Amino acid sequence: MLIRKLFKFENAHIVRNCSTQRCSQNLHGHSYQVEVLLESNYLDNGQMVYDFGLTKLYIKELIDSFDHAITLWSGDDSEYLSDMKKHSARWIELPISPSAEQFSRVFFLMIERVLECSVMQNGEREVKLHSIIVHETQTGYAQCFKEDAHSKLMGAIDLTQILFSPQIVSEWSDRGLWLKLLSKKEIINPKIV
Repeated sequence: MLIRKLFKFENAHIVRNCSTQRCSQNLHGHSYQVEVLLESNYLDNGQMVYDFGLTKLYIKELIDSFDHAITLWSGDDSEYLSDMKKHSARWIELPISPSAEQFSRVFFLMIERVLECSVMQNGEREVKLHSIIVHETQTGYAQCFKEDAHSKLMGAIDLTQILFSPQIVSEWSDRGLWLKLLSKKEIINPKIV
């Protein structure tokens, strides 16, 4: 069975080297929508694949990190990166360009790691991430599956190279969340949310 949870955030970026000059040369923003599709052949004690309330914890917090933030590509001009970090308290630096395609791959890897590290408390079994859909506009989206997220043809994404600004980290319910996920430490789902 497949379930879907929708998240929203506002974000600014530049997509260097793309064909559209407005996108590649100008800082601009989007009202993003992210669909997280989870699947399992089993239902938990509440007869659900995965309680939507649980998605409002670490999954939502990581996606919400991008809200009212600027997403930067670490390969961009160093002066630009420095200026953006200087003038914005909320920024994320990625090792890849922040296109809708790459956002979908990053979110897939992040949420996949959350699920891998989560200790289930309510009979959830074999809950897997089916895909991520990132709507950049009302008319355009990118959908990422596991093989896309881990594709060397599209460029490997090293989670350790994703940097969150101190402001973003300070807003997490667990300020050590990202370090726990990077080191693959267990995060225990609450029994009640």
